[in-house]
Amino acid sequence: MSLMTVDEVAEFLGVKDVRVNRLEREHLLNAADKDPDGKPLFDKADVEKYKEIALRLGGL
Repeated sequence: MSLMTVDEVAEFLGVKDVRVNRLEREHLLNAADKDPDGKPLFDKADVEKYKEIALRLGGL
């Protein structure tokens, strides 16, 4: 399992980091773990699946 930070997810999805935090808070993109500072870390496979589904539904 490869973990991605909020900034990495934001860059991959082409959105701002605030949006990634909101997606996590609203349980639309679930964090796999937390870093030592308490920030969410996401499984790369989950992020790729989320992007695919979001694009099918009309975009991010």
